[in-house]
Amino acid sequence: MKQKLTYKKAGVDISKANRFVDAIKKMAPVTSNRGVISRPGSFGALFDLNFCKYKEPVLVSSTDGVGTKLLLANLAGKHDTVGIDLVAMNVNDILCTGAKPLFFLDYIATGKLNSKTMISVMEGIVAGCKQAGCALIGGETAEMPDMYRGEDYDLAGFTVGVVEARRLIDGSGIKADDVLLGLASSGLHSNGYSLARKALSVKEQKTYAQILLKPTCIYVKPVLGLLDKIQVKGMAHMTGGAWHEKLTKVLPKGLCFSVKKGSWPIPRIFELIQDKGRIPVHEMYRTFNMGIGFALVVAPEKVKEAHAYLKSQNVETFVIGQVVQDSKHQVIFE
Repeated sequence: MKQKLTYKKAGVDISKANRFVDAIKKMAPVTSNRGVISRPGSFGALFDLNFCKYKEPVLVSSTDGVGTKLLLANLAGKHDTVGIDLVAMNVNDILCTGAKPLFFLDYIATGKLNSKTMISVMEGIVAGCKQAGCALIGGETAEMPDMYRGEDYDLAGFTVGVVEARRLIDGSGIKADDVLLGLASSGLHSNGYSLARKALSVKEQKTYAQILLKPTCIYVKPVLGLLDKIQVKGMAHMTGGAWHEKLTKVLPKGLCFSVKKGSWPIPRIFELIQDKGRIPVHEMYRTFNMGIGFALVVAPEKVKEAHAYLKSQNVETFVIGQVVQDSKHQVIFE
């Protein structure tokens, strides 16, 4: 006689998922702000924009993931930092417009739910939201045994922020002789891991796991503080594409960034990856942040004030180049 089929026998344990949800319910409230509306029974997360008191509010949104850094987390059995990465990849993106993150939602997909691992991930997400000053207001956990192998998992995040229309930053005011400031990264952040994993052996990945799994810096609070003090003409989150694609997105036509190599320290991990993988220099700067996680463009007379403020916020900042007139290139290295 054919055995009766249940969802649990098909690989999805609803009861276990419910226990996991119950276990993390106490985490989100610590990120709450005045805009969060608690409404039991709602099928959607609620947020009241009125508390922001913006005259001409513009909503800015982003969605992103952590990528193959998760494979390294699995290899090392360390999952407490990738949640910070997930938040950082989203909030740093909308920060480039001058937006303040309001709320965040997460999506976790896995083959088989490991509650201990997922709680570690959620603790990271909560920590990231606290760093960014945004509320974790919702999420989804999907157990899909036919899509993912074993306890492998993937993460996606979504954030919404707000900025006054008159304070939107898009790079349009950038001029020749403006100065390029670089804010130090903590390492690879969350990009280039497919290449890094090819360059490093499994043994080397385990050896350097603590360095490779350092979470992405969240620049929201220090940069928003800076925006209240000086005019910042353009900003770039140095993620995939790094120097050749992300940095140059803010440039008006006919202008180019002249970047001075040696004006900031490159963390040893990048040199190790380059040496082990015999990776060309151009490919390194096209793939990795090379020690600069976020970039700002300011007028020359604002450099000293910007540097002093960011230093007071414990953010390492370097003058790494300037804007020059050049219709053939968007970035050159000296």
